[in-house]
Amino acid sequence: MKLQVAAVASLLVALATTAGAVTFDASNTASGTPGGKRFNRDVGLPYSKKVLSDASTFIWNTFNLRAASARKPVNAVTLVVEDIGGVAFTSGNDIHLSAQYVGGYSGDIKKEVTGVLYHEAAHVWQWDGKGNANGGLIEGIADYVRLKAGFAPGHWVKPGQGDIDNYNQILA
Repeated sequence: MKLQVAAVASLLVALATTAGAVTFDASNTASGTPGGKRFNRDVGLPYSKKVLSDASTFIWNTFNLRAASARKPVNAVTLVVEDIGGVAFTSGNDIHLSAQYVGGYSGDIKKEVTGVLYHEAAHVWQWDGKGNANGGLIEGIADYVRLKAGFAPGHWVKPGQGDIDNYNQILA
């Protein structure tokens, strides 16, 4: 009987410590495409889930959102690698990464995908004024997260470079 009580108590403690925890998941629906194959080979689903978790923690710490009560109510963040154009986009808690982009990227794809996921994870956790916040502000904050985390892409201008007419390249 004592063993059963101890087992139930252990289970309750485990449930209490994970209550409110965010889950991170990833899938690759484009695994038959060149970009999907490259993603599987050079990045992978387990690594991507870890990046989403690490990025979320980084964002919470950067913006002082350590308590779950201070954050948007998000229970799960999901990445889907799919055969779409563009780079990536976020809709609600779902991040969509372009296998076409992954397949055509010439460089360290693991570092690039990491940076993209930090940027997109910022969108998951951002409040956006119910869609009324300025798009430049929303993107600038996500770029700031990517830059601050150390994943700025090589094409971003370096400090002291750029011009005001290309402000979106120098704001972060």
